[in-house]
Amino acid sequence: MKCFSRYLPYLFRPPSTILSSTCHTEADIISTVEFNSSGELLATGDKGGRVVVFQREQESKSQPQRRGEYNVYSTFQSHEPEFDYLKSLEIEEKINKIKWLPQQNAAYFLLSTNDKTVKLWKISERDKRPEGYNLKDEDGRIRDPSTITSLRVPVLQPMDLMVEATARRVFSNAHTYHINSISVNSDLQTYISTDDLRVNLWNLEITDRSFNIVDIKPANMEELTEVITSAEFHPQHCHTFAYSSSKGSIRLCDMRQAALCDKHCKYFEEPEDPSTRSFFSEIISSISDVKFSHNGRYLMTRDYLTVKVWDLQMENKPLETYQVHDYLRGKLCSLYENDCIFDKFECVWNGSDSVIMTGSYNNFFRMFDRNTKRDVTLEASRENSKPRAILKPRKVCVGGKRRKDEISVDSLDFSKKILHTTWHPQENIIAVAATNNLYIFQDKVN
Repeated sequence: MKCFSRYLPYLFRPPSTILSSTCHTEADIISTVEFNSSGELLATGDKGGRVVVFQREQESKSQPQRRGEYNVYSTFQSHEPEFDYLKSLEIEEKINKIKWLPQQNAAYFLLSTNDKTVKLWKISERDKRPEGYNLKDEDGRIRDPSTITSLRVPVLQPMDLMVEATARRVFSNAHTYHINSISVNSDLQTYISTDDLRVNLWNLEITDRSFNIVDIKPANMEELTEVITSAEFHPQHCHTFAYSSSKGSIRLCDMRQAALCDKHCKYFEEPEDPSTRSFFSEIISSISDVKFSHNGRYLMTRDYLTVKVWDLQMENKPLETYQVHDYLRGKLCSLYENDCIFDKFECVWNGSDSVIMTGSYNNFFRMFDRNTKRDVTLEASRENSKPRAILKPRKVCVGGKRRKDEISVDSLDFSKKILHTTWHPQENIIAVAATNNLYIFQDKVN
């Protein structure tokens, strides 16, 4: 299983964090991570409202082994803390999601969002500066027109490369509840932003209005039984999107049917087994992430204990179900007491949709090969992830005699968790966020 056990790690840390991994501030915790469509850029957002963009090292004949390493390309403050005086509510600067727009020219564009506001950022390079103005001197001060005796033709002079991040659009005042996901449409003109009860459709050129396309808010909030947890556009069909709920269901909607997509065209839900029902059943069935496959045929969902793959042509049950950490089923009571049971894990496809990845506790992350049905558990940690070292599979011992290379389920550290992961769109390169550390693992090249 080449793409599982032969990964080489690289470790990155936020620029502001220079202490050891045990001494970080809340603002340094990575809250989202995303490759762009080519995989050449990788963006992370943190709880401090910052976005750090990494760029892949270009191949060098003298150092071919450096191809695949990512270095800091740009860092900027995307969101600031705000206060809603009407509701006496603090709005955190934490970046909830980042989504790249497909590259159209030399510049790069990405959407970033906190709980209330989505921003469109332009990241561009500048290696020349204009000189020889007539009305300004070299310091930029306005010259006295009476002192100008001749006209000069301004010229562009070379300068050190500078990467600039500019906020081109600010989409605000459209969400009463916290935004949990954003998704760019395949038409490259619109995107959706989703909160607990509504999905809004935006045009990338228009900031002062959006269209509400899903609204599940009941007339009486006491009748509220579920909330929206995630939403995503279909990768090819610009009129189709899916959203998941806290009840473990997924609704597929077609915007051609009606302006308000309250009535879904497909409904995916797995019937609950009455024999396994418990106090925690509804909590652990809540879907934390939904992702279309690249080919658009499948949907992948992540709940607390499992990852499920759904065929869009089969609504009554998932096509595949993978147990992520079933050994925690007996510990749900303690996980409820320490609030870990409410953690929201993401899931991702590889470029060919043949392997899926998701996170777990103790800085473990899991990979499942859909073809061979094999799976592996790997660990992202500073202790065993030395640069260019090969990762060793980890195993969790549930009971009985523990082997030397196994870890007991009672020894797992629930404060260390992999919630955010992303996979390079073409290659076996993955990025894993572990608290304030970003690990990038690359398939070993012989």
